[in-house]
Order: sequence, then structure tokens, then C-alpha cells
Amino acid sequence: MKAERVELEPRSLLGVRETIKMSEMSEMSDFMGRAFGTAAAELGKQGAFPAGPAISMYHGMPTDTVDVTAGFPAPRPITPTPGVVVETLPGGPAIEAIHTGPYDTLTQTYGELNAWLAEQKLDLATGMWEEYLVGPDTEPDPAKWQTRIVFPLR
Repeated sequence: MKAERVELEPRSLLGVRETIKMSEMSEMSDFMGRAFGTAAAELGKQGAFPAGPAISMYHGMPTDTVDVTAGFPAPRPITPTPGVVVETLPGGPAIEAIHTGPYDTLTQTYGELNAWLAEQKLDLATGMWEEYLVGPDTEPDPAKWQTRIVFPLR
């Protein structure tokens, strides 16, 4: 796992926001599929296309539940509609790492990244997100999937 400091531009995220039980991975998978489909359809209704790969934005630290928005970065301006929100992925300094492999091995990368973040004594902002750069929609081999993990800094 290689983590690096980056400087980000703020972006709009159009998606669906829900609180999901962490113990129910099937519930998370169902939510992600539904949220990505809803966000893509809403972008199309507004005459827009995703401005990047699918994203899951996590609000706060997960406990037995996680507050998550799943959708796509959107060009400005995009209008929220019932059941669909527009949120801002913050700009500024951040730490990012790329996880390569299936989604069920993300916990190993998070373990390494969290240990590295603790060693660095960085001041993390609230929330973080995952960007699904390569996944099952474009690559059948899970060993080649890539997920960018982003932790904004204060």
C-alpha cells in the first residue's frame, strides 16, 4: 500500500444517501447497485453524464452502521430531486491510496492505511470516500479491480 499527499479540487457528487448496517454486506451491495443506478438515471434526465467513476462518500466514522452517499461526480450545476442529493467532495489537501483487488479485501488496505495515518499524525477532516476506478463493470478479474481511497486533511 502506497499513500501519498495530493491537492484536490472540490467536486459535486450526485447520489443517494442512506444509513446502512455494517454487519449486512448484502445490504451494502444492494444499496450501492440501487444508488449508482438511480444517480446515473438522474444525471441522464438532467442531460448530464458522470464526470468520473462511481464514488461512495462516508460521513463520519462507521460504527455498527455507516452513513454513506453513493453516486457519481457531476458537472455543475445539477439539481437534487426527491431521493437524490447533491453533496460536495471537498477540495484541498488529502491523502490517497490505491487498493488493487476485490472489494472484500479492502479491509486489509484500510488496516495498513490507518496504521500509516496514525504514524504520520495527520489531522484528518470528517468523512472520506472511495472511487471505483476499475471494477466489475469493466474488468471481470477481481484481482485487477482498483479503488482509490481518499482521506481529506484539515
